[in-house]
Amino acid sequence: MKLEKNKYKFGGADLVSLAEQFGTPLYVYDENTFVSQYKRLTNAFKGVNLKIKYACKALSNQAILKVFKKIGSGLDAVSIQEVQLGLKAGYAPEEILFTPNGVSFEEIKMGVDAGVVINIDNISILEHFGHEYGSKVPCCIRLNPHIMAGGHHHIQTGHIDSKFGISVHQLRHVERIIKTYNIQVTGLHVHTGSEILDSGVFLRAAELMFEAAQQFKDLLFIDFGSGFKVAYKENDVTTDIEELGAELSKRFKQFCKEYGRDLELWFEPGKFLVSEGGILLVKVNTVKQTMATVFAGVDSGQNHLIRPMFYDSYHHIVNISNPEGKPRIYTVVGYICETDTFGWDRKLSEVREGDVLAIMNAGAYGFTMSNNYNSRLRPAEVLIRDAKAELIRRRENLDDLLLTQVDIKI
Repeated sequence: MKLEKNKYKFGGADLVSLAEQFGTPLYVYDENTFVSQYKRLTNAFKGVNLKIKYACKALSNQAILKVFKKIGSGLDAVSIQEVQLGLKAGYAPEEILFTPNGVSFEEIKMGVDAGVVINIDNISILEHFGHEYGSKVPCCIRLNPHIMAGGHHHIQTGHIDSKFGISVHQLRHVERIIKTYNIQVTGLHVHTGSEILDSGVFLRAAELMFEAAQQFKDLLFIDFGSGFKVAYKENDVTTDIEELGAELSKRFKQFCKEYGRDLELWFEPGKFLVSEGGILLVKVNTVKQTMATVFAGVDSGQNHLIRPMFYDSYHHIVNISNPEGKPRIYTVVGYICETDTFGWDRKLSEVREGDVLAIMNAGAYGFTMSNNYNSRLRPAEVLIRDAKAELIRRRENLDDLLLTQVDIKI
C-alpha cells in the first residue's frame, strides 16, 4: 500500500474509492503481489527441479487458484473439498498434493479416485492404504521430524506432541508395512510449522529427510512444506528466502548425487505467497472514549479476521480516510459480542466515525477462516488486476444464512 497524492493505493487502485464502490467490510487482493512473491521464491532456488504447491487453505477463492495455476504453481490441498476446488479451477489431478489429517479412509479413497497425489501421515492409514491398493497407487509419506519451529504454538506442527505426521522414530515400522503390502512410496514430506526465521530449521529437517530417503528407492520428490515468516510490521524479521534457497539448493543437489538420481524439490507456501497481497477494509462505526481507552469500533470483527484473537497476531492498521490527521492512540475493536480486538493502543491519524481503516497482511487465513458468528454476513472479495478491481465474491445476504436451514413447523 502506497500513499500517493494524499490517497492510499494498493496495486494501483484507490482504496477509499474501492470501499465506496463495493462497501465495507471488504477484502482486497493484489495479483501483482502474489505473482511477485511466487517469482521471488522460484528465483531463490537455482539448479534444482523446484515445484511449488500453493497451500490453498490460506486463500481458496477460485480466482486466486486460477492466478497461481496460470503462473505455473501446483496445489496443496488438505481436504477433499479443496481437492475439488482445485480441479474446478483447472488443475490437473497430478498437480494436486492431498495432505489430509484425521480424516476417514473414505476421504482418502475419494482422493485416489480423483487421481491426486496422496500424502499419508498416519501409520494405521498407511496400512489400510497398502491393504486396499498395494503397489497400484503410489503415495507420499509425511514425517514428523520432532523439530520445534517458531511462531505461536498453534502453528507449530513438527514437535513431539503434534498430531501431524509419522514420527521419524517409527520408520522401522513404516518400512515393514511398505514391504508387507508392496506400497510404492514416491515422495517424502515434512512440515515443521509456520513463521520459521532460521534457515537452519529447514536444513536440520532436510538432513533427517535425506537420511530417511535412503530407505525409499522409488522417490520422485521431497516436499519441505513451508512456514516462511513474512513481515507483519515495519522492520519485522523475516525468513531470508535467498539465503535459504542458496543453502538448501546446494545441499539438495549433493543429496541427489548420493541418492543416485535427481529428485524434485517441493514447497507448499500459503502465507508467503498471499499474506502481503491482501488488505481488509473496514469502516469506523463508533469512536468511544472510556476512563482508560479510546476505542475505534468498526463494522467487522473476529468473524472476518480471527488471527489477532486466535494467534495473538499483529496486523498493521492505517486510517486511509485521513492521511494527514493528527496521530492519536486508539484500540481498534470489532462489532462481535465477544472480545474481538484487532489492535491495542495503535497510533493512527485521527479517527472519525465513517473513516475507512485498512488492516494489512490480511491475504492469508482471513476470509478462509471467516464465519457467521452472531449471524453476521461475510464480506465481498475483490482482486486488483492492472490497477482495476474485479469482484470475485459477492457480499453475503440473509438468504445465504438460511440457505441450508430446513424450515419446520413448531
